[in-house]
Amino acid sequence: MISGETKVYGIIGNPIAHTMSPPMHNAAFKELELNCIYVPFLVEEAGLVHAIEGMRAMDIKGLNVTMPHKLAIVPLLDHLDPLAEKIGAVNTVVNKSGILTGYNTDATGFIKALLDNCIYTQGQRVVVLGAGGVSRAICFALAEKKYEICIVNRTYTKALKLANEVSNMFNKDIEAYEMNEKNLQSILSEANILVNATSVGMDSTIEKTPVAAALLSSELVVFDTIYCPIETKLLKSAKNNGAKVIGGLDMLLWQGAIAFKLWTGLEAPFDTMKKEVSSILGLHED
Repeated sequence: MISGETKVYGIIGNPIAHTMSPPMHNAAFKELELNCIYVPFLVEEAGLVHAIEGMRAMDIKGLNVTMPHKLAIVPLLDHLDPLAEKIGAVNTVVNKSGILTGYNTDATGFIKALLDNCIYTQGQRVVVLGAGGVSRAICFALAEKKYEICIVNRTYTKALKLANEVSNMFNKDIEAYEMNEKNLQSILSEANILVNATSVGMDSTIEKTPVAAALLSSELVVFDTIYCPIETKLLKSAKNNGAKVIGGLDMLLWQGAIAFKLWTGLEAPFDTMKKEVSSILGLHED
């Protein structure tokens, strides 16, 4: 029952209609009998400053941040968690008496998803597609865990910029390439893990894939950060070729569970959150 004491949480982004965060978090609040509600807010790039002002003014207790705001929100906050400061991107904001602190639970959520799927050997070569907020978090997390990283992006200068930043932070060589079929063919022939951190495969690009099926070997682990659709064209192609695949749902759940604890101080009911999202997406739990 919503009352004058109900605490409000939410997610800001554009697009936002696909998000599974509201049912996931609302199921967790219900399970723990917390007087809280989580709602989605469509916020365009030009409206981000006003959205953060509104968070303070309306005492919204916490926000998740998705595309395209993960980088742009950083200078609008009062404090950054050390990991978020290193990464330079935020996906979770905590509001304590009007003081806004930014965190990055994408990074830890990604690593937890890898470990959940028994992908834990340090030193493996990982190809990361994209150079935006999600890619930044993933690359910093991988570098910290001593994986070898190659960043591939449509705009080479953005890939190079991110590679240099990660290299300088961790004193290790990070490769950068322009995304084209010739480069992908060469890079993936030596890779152990492929991570899609772009938006190709969702919304208007749902019939597209960032990597041609012929380049996906059975030796690869293919991780797509997209969770809607639950099985992208990239994952379907990889699975058909015999590769191990990991969908974005695992990362969504873990980053959400970590954010939940930051907001409430309580351990998230992970199984309840997973059951709720799986039900909506039409998945069947064993």
